[in-house]
Amino acid sequence: MDANVSEWLNLIFRWIHVLAGVMWIGHLWFFNFVNAQLAKTYTPEGKKQVLPELMPRALYWFRWGALYTWVTGILLLYVVYWAGNAMGSDKMSSHASGGIALVIVLVCFGLYDVLWKDMKNEMAGMVVSFVLVAVFELILVKGLGIGGRALFIYVGGLFGTIMAANVWMRIWPSQRKIIGGVKGTSPAPDPSVAALAGLRSKHNTYMSVPLILFMVSNHFPTVYGSDFAWVYALVFILVGWGITKFLYNKSASPVPAQF
Repeated sequence: MDANVSEWLNLIFRWIHVLAGVMWIGHLWFFNFVNAQLAKTYTPEGKKQVLPELMPRALYWFRWGALYTWVTGILLLYVVYWAGNAMGSDKMSSHASGGIALVIVLVCFGLYDVLWKDMKNEMAGMVVSFVLVAVFELILVKGLGIGGRALFIYVGGLFGTIMAANVWMRIWPSQRKIIGGVKGTSPAPDPSVAALAGLRSKHNTYMSVPLILFMVSNHFPTVYGSDFAWVYALVFILVGWGITKFLYNKSASPVPAQF
């Protein structure tokens, strides 16, 4: 690809990627750190009045932000890492290693979805999920031979893909049923519908914090250039999850509601 064309495409896709990502993650955090606490204060009448007006508007920007973030992320993968020969693989071409890694990412959502459909213990699910992420990293590093820079981006891509799929396949369909039930345009959904939407939204929130670090990780070659880049990535995930837990605890405290 011509260098000038590549640079312009990089600029355009990255700008849209960041704009859409801010729209998406901003609404995700609003739902989990603000609205989740506010909803506890609604009276039945207030819920019927506010929810049908608030949620469709917020979910519009939420779901389309997710889609545009994911699509431009895939386009950036092609422009920067595949066509730009930045996969760093010592075993195959950037197109081959990048394409195979993307297929693995898509398969991983299927594994995640199956794992959490019947998972009753959240702590056990978290441990299993963390181990599977470690296996994913080792497949990319040892199996495909990709470099640390691409590894960080693909771990972010793994989280972003799972999050976007959650939005369109689990959260949005569930919320449509919930909103319809509140408005009276459809039967009240089973409680499991709200539980599914809440759980996947919670997962997305926990993935979003490390995801943001991975999105900007190409600015830190000392970190991704290390022989232990895959270990660093796992540490960053744990730290991100710790930060998210802190934010959840803060949102449930009286402090944010103080004027």
